Amino acid sequence: SKDHVQAAKEGGFCQACHGKKWPLAKMNTGDGIIFYSSKQRFRSSISYQKFTAIGFVKEREIYQKQINASFKPYRRDVDFWDCEELKIRPLLEKLLFVDEVSNWGYKLINGFLEIVEQDFELIKSNMLNKH
Repeated sequence: SKDHVQAAKEGGFCQACHGKKWPLAKMNTGDGIIFYSSKQRFRSSISYQKFTAIGFVKEREIYQKQINASFKPYRRDVDFWDCEELKIRPLLEKLLFVDEVSNWGYKLINGFLEIVEQDFELIKSNMLNKH
C-alpha cells in the first residue's frame, strides 16, 4: 500500500511479503527496485494501482527490525530517488511481465516480482521524466 511505501521511503528501507527474508536475499547491491501500490492504505478497499517509488539497493546486508513483540521483519536499505507516481494501466500493453492485460494484477499479488530490465527501464523513465 502507498502508506507502507511512504514509511519505507522515510526510513530508507524495503521489506517484502510481510517481512520475509527470501525476497530480499534475491536482491544484490545496486539492483533497482520499483514499488507498486495497489491500495492507498493498508487494509483499505480503495484501489490505487500506481508505481509509487523507485530506488536502488544499498550495500548493507539483510537485517531485522523489531516492530513489536510478535513482528520482526527483514529489511534491506534502499537509496530512493525523487520521482513521480505512475499509473500502471497506460503501460499494461507494453510491460513484458503482463501476460494478459485482462488478468494483469495476478503476478503482483505475490508481493515480490522480478522483472526484466526492459520493463524496469520503461517504468523508471516514465517515473523520472515527469519532472
